Amino acid sequence: MDAVLGLEDGTVVRGTGFGAEGVVCGELVFTTQYTGYEEALTDPSYAGQILMFTYPLIGNYGVSGETFQSDGMKALALVVREACPHPSHRLSRESIGEFVEGEGRCGILGVDTRMLTIRTRESGAMRAALVVGSSDGEEAVRLARKHPRISEIDLISGVTCKHPYTIDGERGAPHVVVIDLGIKESILWSLARRRVNITVVPATAKADEVLDLKPDAVLISNGPGDPLRAKDAIDVVSKLAGRVPIFGICFGNQVIALGLGAETYKLKFGHRGANQPVKDFESGVVHITSQNHGFAVDADSVERVDLRVTQINANDGTVEGIAHNYLDILSVQYHPEAHPGPWDTEALFFDRILRMVK
Repeated sequence: MDAVLGLEDGTVVRGTGFGAEGVVCGELVFTTQYTGYEEALTDPSYAGQILMFTYPLIGNYGVSGETFQSDGMKALALVVREACPHPSHRLSRESIGEFVEGEGRCGILGVDTRMLTIRTRESGAMRAALVVGSSDGEEAVRLARKHPRISEIDLISGVTCKHPYTIDGERGAPHVVVIDLGIKESILWSLARRRVNITVVPATAKADEVLDLKPDAVLISNGPGDPLRAKDAIDVVSKLAGRVPIFGICFGNQVIALGLGAETYKLKFGHRGANQPVKDFESGVVHITSQNHGFAVDADSVERVDLRVTQINANDGTVEGIAHNYLDILSVQYHPEAHPGPWDTEALFFDRILRMVK
């Protein structure tokens, strides 16, 4: 099946289509991980994005359904050099191609992902259009240029829960209210393993509604798009700071910064992968982390409010963690729950926030 990928800068790449026929427009981003594609494709933070893997072979252990981070594929489409048609693993239920097709999503294979990655690093993440069932490159480029930029789209409403729900822990254990901006299941797994009582609320929850739940702590989750779109969550942070401990992961790190008066900005091509080095100022240790974000906290703006930078990315010096100077507020830009990725920081983050709450 013919397929063509067009970028807003005029780049046209033709390949073989798989999955559903149709047209998909979004921001083309790349991830450097070579395992964990099942978790990545179902990560709500990839909503609105066409996901490209830099590793040349994806799908060799199939799709099991056991590590989904949501109820299905959240990335708009998949771009790979090669998609393994005959996976080999005892837990595999279907191939990557069968999964994409079953989700009604589009994919393209047989393309030069190395060239596309270099182009993205040079020009920044670009709008793209994937057309499966056609080879018209000019039309794909036109569609890409017509599509809104990621900052102009409300992606949070499409991935947040519609109604609050609870996950029971031990009696007398801390009660954590989680604001769902597109939360990964692995974050809830990490909390549940520690037997805390969890109430998950939609992104539209107001500060007084959160406070009525009598939380011992509030956790702001990961999510897609521009953090400035998370207006209700930003307001929750602003109004509850000092009244209840507040913690954040990834998108939540940016939301906390905004709620306390700092600023955020869009990265050129973001951090997406399972091997990002993060230096912790307190311990001096460099952790290898899993990341997926296209925005970051502005370090200069942090210094103007009652926050401090606690961790930075060892590659480019961007902010990877912040903490309040005297309130119980702490957040990280990476994914400590590590699905997929190394487990270096899972206990460090979740055990620390529980100690702070207790």
